Amino acid sequence: MRVTTSTPSLTVADADTSTIHVITPGAESITESPNARMTGLAAPSRGSTELSTWTVAMEVGRTGPEHIVSREQVWTVTAGVLEVTCDGRSEKVTAGQTFVLPPHVLRQVHAPQAAEAHVSMRSDGVASVPGTEGTRVLPWAQ
Repeated sequence: MRVTTSTPSLTVADADTSTIHVITPGAESITESPNARMTGLAAPSRGSTELSTWTVAMEVGRTGPEHIVSREQVWTVTAGVLEVTCDGRSEKVTAGQTFVLPPHVLRQVHAPQAAEAHVSMRSDGVASVPGTEGTRVLPWAQ
């Protein structure tokens, strides 16, 4: 088994599935929104063939939009606290806890204090926002 180091510009055609890929995210792996900073880790553009992982950092008081994602997501809170509302049910999730969001269900994430999380999802997931047409790719998961 070989170990290779991947840069964020790695394409799927470059990926050798018989090796370990070590990914070091660069500035091009970061997506800033008004509510959070997502840093893409594993994804098809960085050597993964099936899964995407990324980190989310939210400042105190930030709330993401209500949205629906087409794939299950697994979030592990690594710092702070997140309040997660999914299908009308709200949960407070603290550092060290993991929550699973099912696909095709309305969800929203709020940070009552600064928080960070690690997220994983199948790489083909897309998001939609109620009241808007179509779906949106998650650039940090591509």
